[in-house]
Formats: sequence, structure tokens, C-alpha cells
Amino acid sequence: MIEVQALHKRYGDLSVLHGVDLSIAAGEVVCLIGPSGSGKSTLLRCINALESYEGGDIRVFGDRIARGDRDAPALRTRLGMVFQRFNLFPHRTVLENVMEGPLYVKREPAAQVRAEALQLLDKVGLAAKADAHPDQLSGGQQQRVAIARALAMKPAAMLFDEPTSALDPELVGEVLQVMRDLAADGMTMVVVTHEMGFAREVADRVCFLYGGRIVESGPAEQVLGAPEHPRTQDFLRRVLTPSGSAH
Repeated sequence: MIEVQALHKRYGDLSVLHGVDLSIAAGEVVCLIGPSGSGKSTLLRCINALESYEGGDIRVFGDRIARGDRDAPALRTRLGMVFQRFNLFPHRTVLENVMEGPLYVKREPAAQVRAEALQLLDKVGLAAKADAHPDQLSGGQQQRVAIARALAMKPAAMLFDEPTSALDPELVGEVLQVMRDLAADGMTMVVVTHEMGFAREVADRVCFLYGGRIVESGPAEQVLGAPEHPRTQDFLRRVLTPSGSAH
């Protein structure tokens, strides 16, 4: 479904991605882990055509894609993306936020969009908050609305860029549960995360990035439980408690 080959990305003189190769199959959940600045979020943004790249190739559903391509807006209706920050429209209700894309981008009938949006809010446990505004919600609730809003476009795959990093610790679980449910439903997902427990439980594959390269990739149990690369071993020693659960 998603094919990244020899991807290179620079910001001026700073090289951020160095020949990254990554393939995502339909229905697969892949978690990208690694220290800050390793290129995880940049890789995700290149896949969604939010960033240009200087070398290599990205194909989504078989079509080559890059920022500025005339096909990029259509691609984004097929790839849902959830960011660290919720980016909800503050002047719109929760329901209106979820309805926005299907109504104004895909031009779907309002009655259908409303019914489907209410179903999605129920799916993320927020049906009772349909008429609330974002500032009346907790951070975890806002992020669940952001997930519902992305799902409203009926994407074939979901990209998550550290969706819990801006949340208070007690709110992280409710967002991860929604993501677990999506994975159980067979949604293709690429997740940049520091939640190692979630990655171990849900990911089919974990890729460890360091210095703009994928230095280790494999089944979650292998990469997180018995990493082979010294960089991966060092990273996991830093982020895992003595009991082996993530901070």
C-alpha cells in the first residue's frame, strides 16, 4: 500500500533522511520509534505529501507522490493523519469538526455526513460531546475528536505523528484504546510513538530510526524484546523502566 525507496530529505544544509526504505502492506500496523530528531515525523510528512524530498521515491496505492503534485490533495483523502496537536476548529462544535472534510472536501450529502459523523463519535466514545466546542474538552477528548475527523474521510490508511505526546499521562490511555480498536478492525496504520507498551501490543512491525536511517526493523517482540543493534539497545534502555514498561 505504501512504498518508500531510498528516500533523502534535507532542510538546507541539514540532512534529515538518508536513503530510507519502508514498505507498508494493507492491514499492517507499523510503529516508528527512535530519539527526537531521528527523522520519524519527517518521514510521515513526506508520505502524506506535506514535505518535499530531494531523492528517492514514495508510492502510495501504486502512484508516485510528492509535495506539490496535483494528485496530493486526492491522496490526503485516502491517508488520514493525526498530529501531536489536535488542530480542531475552535469556533465549530465537535460534530461540525468531524463533518468538515466529507461535507466541504468530498461534497457528500449533509444528512449522510451527519449520520456517519455521529457514528464515528460514538466509536471514539464521544457521542455525548457532539454539541460541545473543543475548549470544553480535555486534551484526550480533543485528540479522539481529531481521530474521528480523520476517519470521517474514509481513509485506506492512518498516519499518527506522536498522537499522545501532548497529553497529560492520565489521558494517554483513552487515545491509545481508540487506536487499538482501529488496529483490531484491520486499519493500516503507521504510528510514530514513544509508547513502547502500545508498540509491543499492537504493532506488526517496529522500525527504529537513528540519524535519519532505519537501523533496525522487525516484529515488535524481536525489536523491543531482543534488539540486535547497539543503538536500539541503548535507546530502549533509556526509555524503558526496570520492569520493561514505557515511561
